[in-house]
Amino acid sequence: MKTSVLPTFNTLLLLIDGSTQREAVIAHSPFTIGRSPDKDLILPYPYISRSHAEIVFDAGQFYLVDCGSKSGSFVNGEPVLRQALMPNDVIRLGTLQGPLLRFCKQEDTTSALSGLLHQEMPESDLEKLSWFLDAARKLNLVGAVHEILVSLIEIAMHLTQVERGYVFLKDPAGNLQLSVGRNIQGEPLQDDSTISHSAIQQAIQSASEFIVTDTLSAEAGSPSASIVAHSLRTVICIPLRKRSTGSETPLGEVLGILYLDSRQRQTLMRVDGDLLKTIAMEAAVLVENASLASAEESARRYREELAIAAGIQQGLMTVRIPELDYARVLAHSIPCKEIGGDFYDVITTESALYVVVADVSGKGVSAALLGSTLQGLVHAQILAGLSLPQIAMFTNQYICGKSISKYATLVILKLIPNGTAEYLNCGHVQPLWHRADQSTVLTNGNLPVGLIPDAIYTSEMIHIEPGERVLVFTDGVTEAESPLGEFFGDARLESLVQKGASIHEIFQQVQLYMDTAPANDDCTLLEVCYGRCS
Repeated sequence: MKTSVLPTFNTLLLLIDGSTQREAVIAHSPFTIGRSPDKDLILPYPYISRSHAEIVFDAGQFYLVDCGSKSGSFVNGEPVLRQALMPNDVIRLGTLQGPLLRFCKQEDTTSALSGLLHQEMPESDLEKLSWFLDAARKLNLVGAVHEILVSLIEIAMHLTQVERGYVFLKDPAGNLQLSVGRNIQGEPLQDDSTISHSAIQQAIQSASEFIVTDTLSAEAGSPSASIVAHSLRTVICIPLRKRSTGSETPLGEVLGILYLDSRQRQTLMRVDGDLLKTIAMEAAVLVENASLASAEESARRYREELAIAAGIQQGLMTVRIPELDYARVLAHSIPCKEIGGDFYDVITTESALYVVVADVSGKGVSAALLGSTLQGLVHAQILAGLSLPQIAMFTNQYICGKSISKYATLVILKLIPNGTAEYLNCGHVQPLWHRADQSTVLTNGNLPVGLIPDAIYTSEMIHIEPGERVLVFTDGVTEAESPLGEFFGDARLESLVQKGASIHEIFQQVQLYMDTAPANDDCTLLEVCYGRCS
């Protein structure tokens, strides 16, 4: 295959495998990845295909292209065939649990940052400030917040000829916290006890773009011990305000403070008001952009972790459907979010077939955690030979004893080879029993597990004839909403069952009914057909 050499702004793949990291430079296109020894990046893992994926450069954009791999390619947790890549995108191949590849520009590395911040700067103050702002914008693209703030302090101290500089940023609670501090020698400062906090408060409350004050005069009434001890004469406080968007609020929200001070009284001959105004405005924009970049990175990492959690849940809840002479089981489940609170299980013993369908209250991670725990708990009790009421009772006591404010609805069906079936319903949607040309609702009812510690549970018996089937489902099916907000409903489901629709056909009809409306709940369907099944 013909390859093309890329421009000099080479791109990197950062391979992160446990605690080890290594870089692979993408210097040509296509850049090949796979298990085969002739690939540009060799990943010797069993779930990686010999020729798994490529990174191609097309019309100024990098793309990840899956090469027909057996186990798939993922970008930020989503399966892809061809996907445009952005800086910091996370690539996983074959599995969401394996090593990750982070896509990034070579200029994003620490060495590039260091070079940019320490290269020779212009002579004039105005040019130097312009250079810094331009450099900071570039660094902001990769979230180098600390480097930006350090350089901001260094430039500001050079322009104003003061001895110390600090940047305070607001935390989520709205309190100012020391982020970075430096002295004239470039040494880190981590103690803010010797600064003029009254000047900071004055800057926050003032409509001015900056405050310059002689602290010995300003605090002559009751100077603090630290001010007297350190003989601070000049303090410059520059509020870093979010850019205002409305005429009614000309002053934007304060994001932080740039604080500068000196033991010498400064005449500020080397810096005028326009430069301080420029610092105030541009530095605020940089801080705001850095905060947005940090929030975006946090969201990206959350999505990555959620994708990993979804993969783990999928692995834990993978159910191998057994092949039996006397029954057939089909099941399908779709979570409405990345991970769900529904689960099903199919268990065989020497004497019976057990199926379980459960729906944990709530959605997302908390529901998934309890769902995974319950699946293992119920599975173990079935293998231990406990009766259905005992399983429900002990499961209920377990959840109630944890005080987690969660509960679950649950259906367990036990079928033996002669067609005798026992079922137990703990607050779940009532299953449907399809016989010949009619469907019957199985009406056994108990409290959900996890509500009342001393709840009593009972089961009921039915006899299933060959060709008959039992459908167990969660309310995500019947309560699926159309774009007009109307439920799919029991009647539609019973009509489909009456017509002999398979669970996959039922899912298709639910999807068609929802059209463009989003799913509001997990959907699970499980069918047990006894004897001769078409």
